[in-house]
Amino acid sequence: MKVTGSRIARFIIGAAVAVSAAVAFASGGGVGVTADEALQRLMEGNKHFVAGQLGACGESTAAKRASLANGQKPYAIILSCSDSRVPPELIFDKSMGEIFVICVAGNIPDPIVLGSIEYAAEHIGSPLIMVLGHERCGAVTAAVDAKGKPEGNLGAIVRTITPAVRKAKMAAKGKSHDELVETAVEINAKLVAANLTKKSPVIAKLAKEGKVKIVTAKYDLDDGTVSLLGEQK
Repeated sequence: MKVTGSRIARFIIGAAVAVSAAVAFASGGGVGVTADEALQRLMEGNKHFVAGQLGACGESTAAKRASLANGQKPYAIILSCSDSRVPPELIFDKSMGEIFVICVAGNIPDPIVLGSIEYAAEHIGSPLIMVLGHERCGAVTAAVDAKGKPEGNLGAIVRTITPAVRKAKMAAKGKSHDELVETAVEINAKLVAANLTKKSPVIAKLAKEGKVKIVTAKYDLDDGTVSLLGEQK
């Protein structure tokens, strides 16, 4: 078959377009993004949210959707509470494809949640896991106020958070009910983060190899800020 100059030109142009698309896709995903860079992106996005200058989270163009249709490369995994006032995409000002979000009451993991985190960390390659608690968490408050033996499905949530409540009662002894709740929220997020590697050999291996970084944070319902909690793994 005779190869003409026009065919060669079309091939070169097509290859260039494919490479450009791949580079653009990678720049917005996990490829080439470290955990520290991912965390910086999240915190910078939160500053936009607090300032009322949202941008990325509103992007939903045909081109954006097309670039994500055949794959995703989120650079951060967010394990957040299912509270309707704490939408991660908004509070971090992120668009489609940037963060892998898992929302569950009290930001507590069960095997399905752990499997979801493992999928994003191991198979997609997301380098950052953030456990995000929030101010005045209803699930934590329920655990603080629980009397007797909690039963049913809601009881399962309370039982899971109870260890954090016990620690909080020791740490916040003599303080008000509201202060106890906030202490429990922070301790719960830290316990969840610590248990990720204890309950998941996959996450433990990735963390040991430096392929995943786990951080804890808390969202303030009043001013919209996200604050990191203590030392980060």
